[in-house]
Amino acid sequence: MDDDLRERIETAAEKHALLNAVKHESDADVGAIMGPLMGENPDFRQHGGEIPGLIGPVVAEVNGLSNAEKRNRLEDLAPEELAEMEAEEEADDSLLPDLPNVEAYDEVRMRAAPNPNGPWHLGHARMPAVIGTYKEMYDGSFIVRFDDTDPETKRPDLTAYEAILDDIDYLGFEPDDVIRASDRVETYYDHARDLIEMGGAYTCSCSGEDFSNLKNNGKPCPHRDKDAETTLDEFEAMVAGEYSSGEMVLRVKTDIEHKNPALRDWVAFRMIDTPHPREEAESYRAWPMLDFQSGIDDHLTGVTHIIRGIDLQDSAKRQQFVYDYFGWDYPEVVHWGHVQVDAYDVKMSTSSIKELIDAGELDDWDDPRAPTIKSLRRRGIRGQAIVDAMVGLGTSTSNVDLSMSTIYANNRDLVDDETDRYFLVRDGESFAVEGGPDTAHPPLHPSFEDRGARDIPVGDAVRLESGDVPAEGDRVWLKGFGCVRRESDTLVHTGDDLDVVREGDVDVIHWVPTEGVQVRMRTMDGDVTGVAEPDFGDVSEDELIQFERVGFVRVDDRDDDETVVYFAHK
Repeated sequence: MDDDLRERIETAAEKHALLNAVKHESDADVGAIMGPLMGENPDFRQHGGEIPGLIGPVVAEVNGLSNAEKRNRLEDLAPEELAEMEAEEEADDSLLPDLPNVEAYDEVRMRAAPNPNGPWHLGHARMPAVIGTYKEMYDGSFIVRFDDTDPETKRPDLTAYEAILDDIDYLGFEPDDVIRASDRVETYYDHARDLIEMGGAYTCSCSGEDFSNLKNNGKPCPHRDKDAETTLDEFEAMVAGEYSSGEMVLRVKTDIEHKNPALRDWVAFRMIDTPHPREEAESYRAWPMLDFQSGIDDHLTGVTHIIRGIDLQDSAKRQQFVYDYFGWDYPEVVHWGHVQVDAYDVKMSTSSIKELIDAGELDDWDDPRAPTIKSLRRRGIRGQAIVDAMVGLGTSTSNVDLSMSTIYANNRDLVDDETDRYFLVRDGESFAVEGGPDTAHPPLHPSFEDRGARDIPVGDAVRLESGDVPAEGDRVWLKGFGCVRRESDTLVHTGDDLDVVREGDVDVIHWVPTEGVQVRMRTMDGDVTGVAEPDFGDVSEDELIQFERVGFVRVDDRDDDETVVYFAHK
């Protein structure tokens, strides 16, 4: 056994020992890794009798590491396989916890309540992913309610309504009902009137500063004890638009000495001078605050379970006062922490993304650099890959981190079998070719021979990626063509068979003829240009393929000069 083969065996053994140890959180075993080691490296089998003794010290060295050191070493040695393992681990733990008190309800009804102030960023996908999954678990209902009752500070974007519904469809879910809160303003007015007549609300013309001082000192507003008739008259004046912004609000009467000042006589309605962008709602000036509107809607639409951020715990407590006045039972509530996604330089915020688009720093919401659902969709990421990753986060009250590598691993599992292979050379160098076949025939997919092969004419010269160019006198294996040796500016076909590859003496690389398809590949790090093999010109727009040794891409646009593709992941 020569030194090169010995080194290859030891390196492969270390990887498999680490995979075994990290997966089971225990020491690796020589017997347990022999199968995967031989299966991945069939040329090792002829040395099967020597290998256990050779890899024993390697396994012992791995077992001497701490769990953290094993994981760190595996990340250095085989990052993609570690990511796949972590994705599988998360999938194993991804079953959502049971919802509380399900047996008390005839049907589980849940809602996603987006603010339509712009298309969704990636973090928004968590809510429909989890609610949609719960709907399937319990054969329940999924409501989408657009909370669009703030026409000023979170002004609705008229294009966002359909864009969000399109995102939900892409994620694989269909709402049972779609509601726009701005269509229901009269309903909120009716419930406000009922609340006033119960003595549960009063109109207040204090300045924000004055009321804040009173509230923080546990002192009642001077308007708090006005009679219901007066309050109702002033509320009707609000509805009629007789007050300007800041002049008058309607407050829910709670406990002015409540230990939490945020719950003391909170605002249910305020005046907004800015017209709503929807024509159906542009005449309204008295608008409900979200806690009032959402609380009313949750009851009227039969919502049984609410999922909301841990930072919104006060919302349930505010709404409970309204529910108590009306004698309603409050829905079950699950609070969860925020999700933070790695791999992006752009802040995951609708307003921040919009500012970058307006400034020309991003092309649009589907720019590959934008952390948006539209961007991932354009890149060729399947909605199910996102859903599986989001569901895998569970519903913990702790903040959670989502690695994009998890989404990529999920997507790879979904698309790998169906994506045909092609060659793309980016920053290439050209070499003349001497000898060998006139045409190469690499398979469309290495695992599915029945799909056939591509035809790549060799011509007089080929292009290699700069990092693959062999040194003078060295050999490389051009995939689908054969072994060549570099002699100055020429690659000479040697006639060697695949044994030179199996023995580890020759690297396998991809290549293209000098005449191919011009490609511009859009990535998270900017655009990359290159040349693809001629058969790639037959791939249809919107199709997902894999450029071998580069990654998965979605074909976005074709014209006579170039083909634009969006990079998905490796």
